[in-house]
Amino acid sequence: QVQLVESGGGSVQAGGSLKLSCAASAYIVPVCGMGWYRQPPGNERELVSTISSDGIIRYADSVKGRFTISRDVAKGTLFLQMYSLKTEDTAVYYCAADCRVTGWNFYWGQGTQVTVSS
Repeated sequence: QVQLVESGGGSVQAGGSLKLSCAASAYIVPVCGMGWYRQPPGNERELVSTISSDGIIRYADSVKGRFTISRDVAKGTLFLQMYSLKTEDTAVYYCAADCRVTGWNFYWGQGTQVTVSS
């Protein structure tokens, strides 16, 4: 069973930094696309950043230059380093694994809250 467990969320002032981690079942990180999504209060879930199984990275325009996605394949961990946080970054952040290319499913973590205050 695929498990994704986020950590690292919290409260920070605007301009601050946070680093999110997602502990994944080790066998999925090398073969699945991994990513971070977020759901701001009262809004739909949106893509933040993804990294494909072969390392191709993309970011939402709203976080380009401020957020960095990375992974430790050996440890089965996905990261999201967030700098220069803005109040509009406030959301529940979800780790995701898209394993459909392998014949499995799309999986979500339980989410971690990030709150940025002015």
